[in-house]
Amino acid sequence: MRLRLFTAALAGAALMTQLAGAASAQTAQAAPSTAIDWAECGTTYKGECATIKVPMDYAKPDGAKIDLAIGRLKALDPAKRQGVLFVHPGGPGGSGLNAYIMGRGIPDDSPLRQYFDIVSVDPRGVGRSTPILCGEDVVNETPLTYPANEAEYQNWLAFNAKLSKDCRERTGPLFDHVGTTNVVRDVDSIRAALGERQISFFAISYGTQVGQGYAEMFPKNLRAMAIDSNMDHSITSAYQYMKTATEDLEGSYLAFAKWCGETAACALHGQDATAVLDGLLAKARAGTLKDPETGAVISDEELRIEVFEPMYKPSTGFFPLAERLKALAVGQAEQQVADKPVAAESAEAKSTARASAEASTSTAEGVNYAYPVIWCSDWKWNIRSFAELDAYKRRLKAIAPHTELSPFWTDVMSCLNWQGKTSNPQHRLKISGTPPILVIKAKDDVATPAAWNYAAARQIPRSVVLEYDGVGHGQFRNSTCARDYIEKYLINRTLPAPGTHCATQFPTEPPATTLAPQDSPRSITGRPVH
Repeated sequence: MRLRLFTAALAGAALMTQLAGAASAQTAQAAPSTAIDWAECGTTYKGECATIKVPMDYAKPDGAKIDLAIGRLKALDPAKRQGVLFVHPGGPGGSGLNAYIMGRGIPDDSPLRQYFDIVSVDPRGVGRSTPILCGEDVVNETPLTYPANEAEYQNWLAFNAKLSKDCRERTGPLFDHVGTTNVVRDVDSIRAALGERQISFFAISYGTQVGQGYAEMFPKNLRAMAIDSNMDHSITSAYQYMKTATEDLEGSYLAFAKWCGETAACALHGQDATAVLDGLLAKARAGTLKDPETGAVISDEELRIEVFEPMYKPSTGFFPLAERLKALAVGQAEQQVADKPVAAESAEAKSTARASAEASTSTAEGVNYAYPVIWCSDWKWNIRSFAELDAYKRRLKAIAPHTELSPFWTDVMSCLNWQGKTSNPQHRLKISGTPPILVIKAKDDVATPAAWNYAAARQIPRSVVLEYDGVGHGQFRNSTCARDYIEKYLINRTLPAPGTHCATQFPTEPPATTLAPQDSPRSITGRPVH
């Protein structure tokens, strides 16, 4: 796999303003609005953007400050306005301004747009906010494969030390203050700057970890919270983390294979889709699988990511995946017909699409590579040797014979020998005093497995789990049923009955468009993120 940096120029002007004091009170209180200088931002979609100042270290509220880039879409019907709906991006490393202000992660036809000011942020260390910076040459050295031997394992450890030291040197003191606990405090600083006594909160993926932390630290400042496709920050076992992620990748692919057998328009209809993948992975491991479009050799890790990505959003991913697997199996490029969407984007097209959606910086000082710095501030893994890690892979292949290993093994590997403090290590949530919280999950979710969602819900008193019976990540965009329940809850605070299920919603005909960057997000190294 060739490593690419998906970087783009910063978009939109953000004006500077001071946030007076750190908002860290844990009880709701009316806060006078800071004079925020909003300015129009966006091209295809317009919003308002600004920059506020927050403490770099909340233990020293009068010390150094950093910039937070925030954005707002005003409620479309001021007469119905119920306050602010804060929407946190995924990642870590995702841009909330790109996704929810200058993009429409919450569509304009959603009733949420009538009732709420939609507010989001480029979190600390990300995009237009004060960025984490790492050397492009060092980032380009990122290992790409699961270590096959002791030498490769030691190479990973040496690289992690090198990258973390480089990022610390280029970023400065902020490097030590980007854990999710600080991000949670930033959310409350934004609430205070807006002059809101309480906020409603919605997030998908990594943003749910921020939401869980907000419920833990600022329960009285919440009006309502819906968290979709949840992280479980209580997992301390590296094997358990990798096992649950791999189980849902296997389950997702088995659901895809079943769908293909029942869908006449699927390119693999009438074939055993699991056998097709088994054969392709065998070729990839032998070094004989080639891309029929480019002639490039495809590794098993690359192939696994190609299978993994469409599982985020089956409505746009399933048909192209079937055509791609068929093309690889027969060794011919996919056929393109004038009235039919392109089956699978080339790697370069995907890179360009992601780059256009990123809010990364690329300067002489470095590139904005926030994922590992934030991630390793939150997660610490007790892997003692290559032999232990190698045993995990063998056990996982027995559990998931077709897909074998989730690409999120890098979430474990990238933090081993990391030369930075784990400032927010794994722990069980201690939440009390919140309104009822809606937890939304899928039957199989490659990025935040079902097991994580159940575990998170058990740690949240009075939570209600809404179950989507299909495959996907972010059920707000995968299920019209789930979206309807989420919208009704956030507006009226009416929860679905415990045990409510939304039926599977899989595609019946090829999509008009292929996967968008937000449907299968990656870091600048090309690795998947949450």
